[in-house]
Amino acid sequence: MYSKAEATQLRQAFWTTFGQYMAPIPSAEGETTNWINYKTGIKHLYFRMQADNRRAKIAIELNHPDAGIRELFWEQFLELKTLLHETLGETWIWEAESIDAQGLPLSCIYQELSPVNIFNREDWPKLISFFKPRIIALDAFWADAQYTFEALK
Repeated sequence: MYSKAEATQLRQAFWTTFGQYMAPIPSAEGETTNWINYKTGIKHLYFRMQADNRRAKIAIELNHPDAGIRELFWEQFLELKTLLHETLGETWIWEAESIDAQGLPLSCIYQELSPVNIFNREDWPKLISFFKPRIIALDAFWADAQYTFEALK
């Protein structure tokens, strides 16, 4: 078991390593990208990567506080479902109604990998191999799809 400080240090070390690994890779539009804190340019719409001692998850999260607006975003993603899955090369899990870590409502489209442990350095290659192609594919999808969401900003 790790102390809170050790767990924080290992988590930071992984994300720093992943960020350095991804740094030379340009976005689909040829720009330099902060892959760890990917900016969609739309408030309440996030691409998130998370890992703990059991699993890794990459997700599109819609957490607008207004349920009606969140539903509009969700419906727009449903319209783009085929494009998303084609770009990702796999089918993801869709949850229209979910709750985040703070107990707030959100809609989520995601993929998980388990068992993996971010605190085990031997699992880092698996984590990187899981996150890398998916965040690059999400970026490629977003390069085409983001304009569909402009009216909802």
